[in-house]
Amino acid sequence: MKMGLLPLFMLAHFSHHVLTAIPIPLLPMIRSSFALDYTQSGLAISAFTLSYGIAQLPAGWLADRVGPRLLITIGISGVALSGLLVGLSQTYIMMTIFLVLMGLAGGGYHPAASPLISMSVEPDKRGRALGFHLIGGSTSYFLAPLIAAAIASAWGWRGSFIGLAIPTIVFGVVFYALMGKRAKMEKKRRSIADSHSETPSDPGHLRRLAAFIMLSAFTWAVISSTIAFIPLFMVDHFGVGDKTAASLLAIIYSAGFWAGPLGGYLSDRLGRVPVILAVSFISGPIMYLLNLVSYGPGFGALLLVIGTILIMRAPIAEAYIVDQTSRRQRSTILGIYFFSGHEGSGVLTPVMGYLIDRLGFYPSFTIASAALFTVTLACSLLLWRSRD
Repeated sequence: MKMGLLPLFMLAHFSHHVLTAIPIPLLPMIRSSFALDYTQSGLAISAFTLSYGIAQLPAGWLADRVGPRLLITIGISGVALSGLLVGLSQTYIMMTIFLVLMGLAGGGYHPAASPLISMSVEPDKRGRALGFHLIGGSTSYFLAPLIAAAIASAWGWRGSFIGLAIPTIVFGVVFYALMGKRAKMEKKRRSIADSHSETPSDPGHLRRLAAFIMLSAFTWAVISSTIAFIPLFMVDHFGVGDKTAASLLAIIYSAGFWAGPLGGYLSDRLGRVPVILAVSFISGPIMYLLNLVSYGPGFGALLLVIGTILIMRAPIAEAYIVDQTSRRQRSTILGIYFFSGHEGSGVLTPVMGYLIDRLGFYPSFTIASAALFTVTLACSLLLWRSRD
């Protein structure tokens, strides 16, 4: 694979997330359609998130053994086909089942794509390459809520799923054909890379790797589970309309146009560990500010900072894992990492919904903030002296 293919993978990343990006911004409409409470709303999001996380483990293992092409294609067209079924569902149970199917179909994309991109560049540029790849997914999370809200205003939330699914299915088929032409060249590059990609081990290596994965995955999970309720927070606390709340969520993901490459660049220059620790330590106080900022420009700025934190840590984590593992294990370990983040988010989202039902938004945001700071402090003790 050449750097010239990075734009194609950015487009693939965009397509992979077009359907996964819209359940949360459309959640106020879905809630009204099925008369859900906060806990049921959280469970609907977790149906996708938990299955998406579970699928990362076998998909990562499989990508190391059969190659990434089929898994990436299923991660695009399979997700879109499931999204089409979500749009056709008429009951809460049907929708939940199809969201589970969407998660299972999508689990192979990231463990398969990240190693391919990492192998295409020098080790000291991995963070930047993965950061640029992240622009594709972040663009999807930025544009998809806007497009979905526009479609929903005319044809409802089901129309949003159906309208976005059909062209995405087609792109997945085209991507499969394009990547097929590169398959033989890729095999040759992998055999050459094998002799240069083994990572020496030391007694503390696995402990540091585990601590790094835990820190990044936990930060990801807590922020994601909180973001899931931000549209409902805007609707119920600030009195914002459903479609406006869906559109404003795009502010969070607008950070993806620059936060991913910036995080990757800083980690290439300053080291993975110092940058991930700085991002994680900031996350706790930022989440607490949800209790203090009123609706307006300040709230929009806070959403942008939350998005920056969420997105910056992604290429740092992926680059660190690639740095610390051999080529034969990269997809497997990345699968464990993505499993941890998605499963953590899937578990914490209904927990957050339960807390909001019982305590309200402000105490729940405070608990999330305290948890982020505590886990970051604990993991920093293992990571601070490590060399990456």
